[in-house]
Amino acid sequence: MKHLILFLAATTTLLFSSCKGDTGPAGADGVNILGQVFEVTVDFTPGNDYSNLITVPSNIEVYESDAILVYLLEDVVSDGNGGNLDVWSQLPQTFFVDQGTLAYNFDHTFLDVRLFLDANFNLDLLGSAFTNDQTFRIVIVPAEFADVRMNMDELLYNLNVDTTNINTILD
Repeated sequence: MKHLILFLAATTTLLFSSCKGDTGPAGADGVNILGQVFEVTVDFTPGNDYSNLITVPSNIEVYESDAILVYLLEDVVSDGNGGNLDVWSQLPQTFFVDQGTLAYNFDHTFLDVRLFLDANFNLDLLGSAFTNDQTFRIVIVPAEFADVRMNMDELLYNLNVDTTNINTILD
């Protein structure tokens, strides 16, 4: 019985490993599209209105359609092997402090990123732990605008959906 099960398992493995399906869509030839990341450390002060305008470095190419994400370095913890790990939180990031509610936030163009503090209290009352030497990781995610405008029939056709079994609900 053990030999029969072993034979069937080996035969099944050979059968399924030799199957071929349709060729998938062609990828970009030789193009490696990766997001770009850079980090900045800033101070939020009354002199800069608790805001910093960060210009994207010239060696990073950003298109208007790209997505930009920003992360705040919240902590550095031990990795257990004598090294450290950075702990990042995505903006906007809200903190509830003694004075009220504080938020780190950002806006951007494809040329720069503006990091700013927003609060429901006077930011001059905020301690330096939230304003000095704040490190941010700015991530540029490649994207492109979709240029396809399809109606439902075109979408179903492009997805190769058999519409003969679809019931429609009439008013």
